[in-house]
Amino acid sequence: MKKKEDFLQDLIEISHFYGNNKNYILSGGGNTSCKDSRFMYVKASGTSLATITTEGFVKLDLKKLMHIMHTSYPEKPIPREAAVKNDLYQSRVEAGTSLRPSVEAVIHGLLRKRFVVHTHPTIINSLLCSQSVSGPDAVLNLAAVLDGINDYIYLPYTDPGYVLSCAVYKEVEQFRKTHGNDPKIILLQNHGVFAAADTTEEIIAIYSKLTNAVEKKLRAAYKTIIKNSENIPISGFCDEILPALRMIFSGNRAEGCIVKIRNNPVIQHFTTKAEEMKKAALPFMPDEIVYCKSAPLCAYENKNAASIINEIQKELTKYQKKWNYDPKVILIKNIGMIAVETSARAAETVLDVYEDLMKISLGTESFGGPHFMKTEDIRFIDNWEVENYRRAASAAHRGGRVKNKIAIITGAAQGFGAGIAEELFSEGANIVIADLNEEKGIALAAKCNENKINNEAVFYKTDVSSAVSLRALMQYTVVTFGGLDIFIANAGVLRAGGLEEIDEKTFDFMTNINYKGYWLCVQAASRVLRTQAAYRDDYFTDIIQINSKSGLEGSNKNFTYAGGKFGGLGLTQSFAMELMPSRIKVNSICPGNFFEGPLWSDPKNGLFVQYLKARKVTGAKTIADVKRFYEQKVPAGRGCTVRDVMKAVYYCIEQQYETGQAVPVTGGQIMLK
Repeated sequence: MKKKEDFLQDLIEISHFYGNNKNYILSGGGNTSCKDSRFMYVKASGTSLATITTEGFVKLDLKKLMHIMHTSYPEKPIPREAAVKNDLYQSRVEAGTSLRPSVEAVIHGLLRKRFVVHTHPTIINSLLCSQSVSGPDAVLNLAAVLDGINDYIYLPYTDPGYVLSCAVYKEVEQFRKTHGNDPKIILLQNHGVFAAADTTEEIIAIYSKLTNAVEKKLRAAYKTIIKNSENIPISGFCDEILPALRMIFSGNRAEGCIVKIRNNPVIQHFTTKAEEMKKAALPFMPDEIVYCKSAPLCAYENKNAASIINEIQKELTKYQKKWNYDPKVILIKNIGMIAVETSARAAETVLDVYEDLMKISLGTESFGGPHFMKTEDIRFIDNWEVENYRRAASAAHRGGRVKNKIAIITGAAQGFGAGIAEELFSEGANIVIADLNEEKGIALAAKCNENKINNEAVFYKTDVSSAVSLRALMQYTVVTFGGLDIFIANAGVLRAGGLEEIDEKTFDFMTNINYKGYWLCVQAASRVLRTQAAYRDDYFTDIIQINSKSGLEGSNKNFTYAGGKFGGLGLTQSFAMELMPSRIKVNSICPGNFFEGPLWSDPKNGLFVQYLKARKVTGAKTIADVKRFYEQKVPAGRGCTVRDVMKAVYYCIEQQYETGQAVPVTGGQIMLK
């Protein structure tokens, strides 16, 4: 006999099983529960099944919960739903909890089986969102597809919440009278599936049986398109389109929004012809409204970037007048699908949910075509307090000094660059780790993304001495996030040596990265930043070079490095004058020695080793002697840290007046005159 804790662990496992399968659950959708004779644990609203723990379930008193089915409520929707919500709260066992029971908690309580799992399966919804189950022959058509499956009830679309609970209650009671037991399956038109059983193994078997039955009836064309899920290269127009849209849709917010684009065979199917686009132009289910709003904005002009942007601006005015808000999905003919959101992960969810809508629409072609939600039903969900709560809960994310900013950091796989990248990410920025070191760059991005918060870290292999590589970096950044706010030119190399030790090859190598590379970075980044500036006249962006104290003062037997850094400050001042009219600030930060980083401490090729070999420090016999010598040169008595540099970085970003400056962070080793 299993203990209660065992059943709860089973519930967590099956929640993760379906919550991590995008064919059944997307983002915070769906819900699960388990119960005994007195109590039920049900997923809290706004919680994700993919990562849910025991703390994500609300414990309810079943007797109090089911009392809702025997209570009289106001007829008008708003006061009715408020009263039901209050009674749902009263059924909670644990006093003081802020968790809100899932809106479908009553349906979970109605079914007497131990486990109930509610999902929105793509394949099954191809049937449930089709014309085949919307007319007078719905029951017969359903039975023909689900041949051999008898233990289910089917309900035409009903507004979720109390009204749906009442409808399900009535059907369940009738099923009990007819069959003497509970249904194992509840099929809801334009919604999804409830499966009930005493074991999680039975739940899985139920879903497999349903999915297999529907899949057998799907046309070959559906399977061909779905099978080929590889992304299609994004049009070159998007380098100009996405930064413009990011500014247009950000309004007057301090931070810009995130704009993501996606194209694959499914999306392409619906964006090549206007008539196909219409088949994905309205929602099938409430969840699609929660995450993607009521309808996409469709653009059919694609001659060039300017024409596309112009059409979207015109259509946006019409859209706002009709719906009283901005769209979250934009479909552009022959280009793809764009998501506009307040965070990177929210934008990714929008793309996932709307692509699922497209897959469902494609599937409905096997069952008479799509059956969208009615306008009045869409309006109800769009304004329903319960769904607004869930929308807010799923969108909630922490702030930070650079919340929602988009930042590229070159040379970010290790050392100062890695520290800067991690710090910006921890303060809410979306970061692109641009480096040649693929292994360390990917590892750093994975480390940042471990907690699955709303901003995102990505890696892109980049050679800052190559204009082609930098153009590819910019395109990747724009396609991934929609634009750019902060470009930190940190990549640099150092090979110490005097006049007789540095050869021409070494000189060119260092100059190409430390000096020429900075120019190429600014050239590539400024194209995106200028595009954004053209569509919003109060938005400031930043290019920040991580220079060096060697850019402020000559360095003995280090002339190649110092020369490149001195030249970098000249570039900074010149770029600042050229770019400030577009509100692009260009500044350099000149750190002192970062003794703990690989540049200095690498045991094979670090500067301590190089300087010892180059006899830069008179009398030094060991690495420790070299380090002590350099520490004694700093009035602060220590090397520079990432935290020291970040204070200067934040200063550059947060102010809007200074540009063309060289900000020293040297512990007093270099004092400006």
